[in-house]
Amino acid sequence: MSGKYKAVASSAITNGKPVLVHTDGTVRQVSQTSDSKTQALGTNLVFESGTTNNISGIFDSTNNKVVFAYSDGSNSGYSTVVVCTIASNGSMSRGTPVVYASHGGGGSQAIAYLGSGKVALFYKDDAGNQGFIKIGTVSGTSVGSFGSAVQYNSNPRYINVAYDTNSSRLVLAYMAEGDGSKGTYRVCSISGTTPTFGSEAYFHNGATTVIGVAFDSNSNKIVIGYIDSADSQKGKAVVGTVSGTSISFGSEAEFESGVTRHLGIAFDNTNNKVIFAYEDGGDSNKGKAKVATVSGTSISFGSEAVFTATNSYFEPYGFAVDHDSNANKIVIAYPDQSDGFDGEFVIGTVSNTSISFSSSTDFETDTVETVALVFDSNVNKFAIAWRDGGNSNYGTTRSLQVAYNNTVNTLTSENFIGIASGGTYADTAEATIDIVGTVNKDQTSLTAGQTYFVQNNGTLGTSADSPSVVAGTAISATELIVKG
Repeated sequence: MSGKYKAVASSAITNGKPVLVHTDGTVRQVSQTSDSKTQALGTNLVFESGTTNNISGIFDSTNNKVVFAYSDGSNSGYSTVVVCTIASNGSMSRGTPVVYASHGGGGSQAIAYLGSGKVALFYKDDAGNQGFIKIGTVSGTSVGSFGSAVQYNSNPRYINVAYDTNSSRLVLAYMAEGDGSKGTYRVCSISGTTPTFGSEAYFHNGATTVIGVAFDSNSNKIVIGYIDSADSQKGKAVVGTVSGTSISFGSEAEFESGVTRHLGIAFDNTNNKVIFAYEDGGDSNKGKAKVATVSGTSISFGSEAVFTATNSYFEPYGFAVDHDSNANKIVIAYPDQSDGFDGEFVIGTVSNTSISFSSSTDFETDTVETVALVFDSNVNKFAIAWRDGGNSNYGTTRSLQVAYNNTVNTLTSENFIGIASGGTYADTAEATIDIVGTVNKDQTSLTAGQTYFVQNNGTLGTSADSPSVVAGTAISATELIVKG
């Protein structure tokens, strides 16, 4: 029949309702559902039965694993890595920890995910404090196939790293202690398990302490936040563009004019903002945060928000911030000095250039240090990791489910194909669809001459929803010329 299309229904379809097509060729009625969860913490999992220091972590989106790197203080401080899995119910399991560098002292300082199951691991040796990198590959519940160690600096501190997915380059930022404590960076390309560094250069040509690095995938820029030790420990930031093995930076911007004691930054890929969280030493050591917007190589900041007004304890590597792309929330985890150094977290909501926070919740009631936070986008849960002072300083982790209530839309800007006609169809039945150019005669209460749009909830309306999809033009109260 001209203007009609027949296809198998993948769910029940009501006569006269908008219909979309799946990639497998089946059709279904345009609909809207709700997906919600309440806030929940999983049970504790010990991933290292020994004194655990300097924990950092990443999410391997290829294998859907959380990977923690750390220094094992009960094994000569050797640099160690472990793979953990978060189940859909929030329980966690681990593989066997693997020593990837038989060095103590500085231990593991940073980790980055390179894609395809590869991780970049940064550590310092126990003799001369030189900084090294090794590339490993996640396989099952372990990390192996390590490449050779490559030295990148003779004495780095406050090491942080981000992977620029636009240029496929690692950006490593650190304080070069043997070079006037200047803010230093190196760009690194990876071939297999072999890293190649560009020359050392400065993002801040002056004494620099705590450093945070994030990649803004919206603007394809690297954002580096730092404490300017040469300027009264003010909090500052620069934005750079990676080109080859170098970076061109814009002018530095100040986000905190007082003494800044710690810093964590994370990219919010829902709102396309960079979140700066820090301790304000000039205001009773309060934990504060600001929302930053990148434009070209410039960065601007919204107003500050306090997430903990008590005296907090944010040592380097003891403070973590990350973004939940499913719930669209920011989580900050930290040890709270005013409450016996127990582990707490707050949940932040970004609105334009401001952020507001929930009250704090304990994730650990014993002493907590060296906190790491990783969002697992496969199960939409965080893994919080820390050194548990109440359990022999063992490396411990647990999952965190952030509360959310998301609306799930089936309609896209491309998948609408027409209006169901000829009756109501059950799941798996062959449905008849009036496609573009056909007059559907199964409507009610339309206004002739009016354009109607498909709504996300499966109805027709006179104004566009998001996405904007035209259903057709009414020619009577019951008839619609399907346009799509």
